[in-house]
Amino acid sequence: MMHIEVIGLDPPCDKCTELLENARKAVAATGIDAAVEKKWTLAPEVRERYGLLLSPALVIDGMVVAQGKVFKTERIANLLKEE
Repeated sequence: MMHIEVIGLDPPCDKCTELLENARKAVAATGIDAAVEKKWTLAPEVRERYGLLLSPALVIDGMVVAQGKVFKTERIANLLKEE
């Protein structure tokens, strides 16, 4: 199973919410078995693993693929197919 993390502020900003929704839509559109999880930018485990990220950030299977950007559903779907 693929693991997707959307890392952002808490409470979430509009961009964080949009990226989370786009990630969920991309998983649904591709039919890939994946878990989508929202994480807080300043959580100790996030900072230890990735350092301080620009918000929002998109992580696919432990690799940061976007920071400070809101990828569209189609772009996320293409990234998921490449994995």
